Amino acid sequence: MPSILIIYTGGTIGMIENPETGALENFDLEQFRRQVPELKRFNYNIDALAFGPPIDSSDMEPSYWVKMVRLIADNYHQYDGFVLLHGTDTMAYTASALSFMLENLSKPVIITGSQLPIGQLRTDGKENLLSSIEIAAAKDANGRPMVPEVCIYFDNQLLRGNRTTKINSEGFNAFRSHNLPALAQAGIHIFYETHLIRRPAPEAKFKPHFLMDDNVVILTLFPGIRKEVVDIILHIKGLKAVILKTYGSGNAPQASWLYERLEELHRRGVIVVNITQCSKGRVEMGRYETSLQLLDAGVINGHDCTLECVVTKLMFLLGHGYSREHITKLMSTNIAGEVTIPEEDETLSAS
Repeated sequence: MPSILIIYTGGTIGMIENPETGALENFDLEQFRRQVPELKRFNYNIDALAFGPPIDSSDMEPSYWVKMVRLIADNYHQYDGFVLLHGTDTMAYTASALSFMLENLSKPVIITGSQLPIGQLRTDGKENLLSSIEIAAAKDANGRPMVPEVCIYFDNQLLRGNRTTKINSEGFNAFRSHNLPALAQAGIHIFYETHLIRRPAPEAKFKPHFLMDDNVVILTLFPGIRKEVVDIILHIKGLKAVILKTYGSGNAPQASWLYERLEELHRRGVIVVNITQCSKGRVEMGRYETSLQLLDAGVINGHDCTLECVVTKLMFLLGHGYSREHITKLMSTNIAGEVTIPEEDETLSAS
């Protein structure tokens, strides 16, 4: 009998309407079980833990990721899989962070939530929850977990957590993985894309991490951006890394003042990573002259990483106190399936 641990952090999926005020309020896990009687039909041992008090995902911060990692690590050997219930607004950040913090993960950690509270008639929460539990318990013919990764399950799709971003605040199809196909599709049956699923080396030991450094800032370029604004952002006290959101395949204005400031950051030891503002595609440093100048200023290629992934990966690497040279190397290294390096493109295409 598979054993699954549900970790309830908060979010829309665990809220119920107050009949007097009409406001949505968090409710306890016993009420949650009553709202989803189908849980009893699983031939699984299902336990649950809850954050106290539950948090709105808009209040998410690294200390909560550490709390989640501790809960998973403390219960790692007692359960076959984990289902993390989370608000949708920052779910992709949490999934990305956990993918780095749970090194050599060999069990499923499926993060899900809903657009409508689970107590409402048309809720998407029940299907998301029940399918997430089934995926967390699923094993292949050799008895191995089907998906030993941190994933997001939403609207019939299982997506790699660090490749996912929220794209819809209204529809049930709230999440998308633009640069990597879904790891599984749920219909009458759940079909797994086994060639895409990552597995740790058999001898690799699970290692949780608890160190994150949030001295990171995002600078989004736009036509007419003022250097006074850039100066304020780039001179934040304690700044260690800047995520530069550029145009297209990684292009930026050719204004001399911008490159002077990027070169200054490089001299100060601040890491600058270039990612595209486009939803799909990748940064190709040097493809155009406008990005070649960024290379000359010491800017790092962010390839096809999502914003959520780059933010959390930098926090993770900075938290471990790595040198700038080592972080530069690791930002172009596929640590947890988060980035496609050019030679990997050919492998994915062939498969």
